[in-house]
Amino acid sequence: MTTTTTPPTAGTEAGGRSTAATHKRRRTVRTVNGVEPPNIGIRILKGVVLTIACAMVIIPFLGILSTSISSPEHVTKSGGFVLFPDTVNLAAYKSILSGGVVTRALGVSAFVTIVGTLASLAVTSLLGYALSRRGVFGGRAMLMLILLSLLFSPGLIPSYLVVKQLGLLDSLAALIVPTMVSAFNVIVIRSFFSNIPAELMESAKVDGASELQIFTRIVLPLSKAVLAVIGLFYAVNYWNAFFNALIYLNDSAKWPLQLVLRTYVINNTQLDQGDLGSLESMPPQPSIQMAILVISLIPILIVYPFLQKHFAKGVLTGAVKG
Repeated sequence: MTTTTTPPTAGTEAGGRSTAATHKRRRTVRTVNGVEPPNIGIRILKGVVLTIACAMVIIPFLGILSTSISSPEHVTKSGGFVLFPDTVNLAAYKSILSGGVVTRALGVSAFVTIVGTLASLAVTSLLGYALSRRGVFGGRAMLMLILLSLLFSPGLIPSYLVVKQLGLLDSLAALIVPTMVSAFNVIVIRSFFSNIPAELMESAKVDGASELQIFTRIVLPLSKAVLAVIGLFYAVNYWNAFFNALIYLNDSAKWPLQLVLRTYVINNTQLDQGDLGSLESMPPQPSIQMAILVISLIPILIVYPFLQKHFAKGVLTGAVKG
């Protein structure tokens, strides 16, 4: 914050220094980075708008969490939505995590997210590195094909026929292979690699390093920020994906968590005792549904704070330069 002081008006002082005669008027204006802050009315209006926006986000999430941990009697009495729980009751979480369709779907989602993210990062970084190197045979043509894929989508039926011809129907590979490479992520990571000084790679080559050694020992260690961001993009995409499972999977035992969420929460299909663990009494359906929602959110909420610090450097550097 800086302070700007305007000088007194000339002409009325006539050389006198008497405080009564001069009546110096000093107007002090406080500025922030050279910009005068808004008046009190605008600041109050901004505070009210931000408070309403935060409440619109926090209240539904608080209701979901409270409903999932409230006692069955309180959930039934409140009509299926509790904003403030009377007690902490984890019966809904125990029921969905003690076996059954939700536990199995959680394992499928974790497997697809971990394996898919690692595979996508490997393919995307290798492709981005090859496209960032000059003189690679077919590099420009490949780059044009990738850019064209951003403009023209193949469509649902051609994608389904390709997956069918590859023999991936009703397998977990159908949840990974069709979305393994994102053209946008390839462009971002290629731009990041292009900004690594070429002299660094040339000096390594003079010392006898191969392209694979340059890639693994020089390029990747210098690209942790963009790899973290792209990895988070892929992980969120795999974790939240349900459409591929809806199209390519017939066996419900291979459903990911998001498809279970869609079936039992959005479509309001009732979960029975055989779909859950071996508890003697089932919690209310709203508690089970809200518990599934919370579990589907927890992994992303845990991972995001550890990678958030890389966002500005990873995305902006990779997207703006090059």
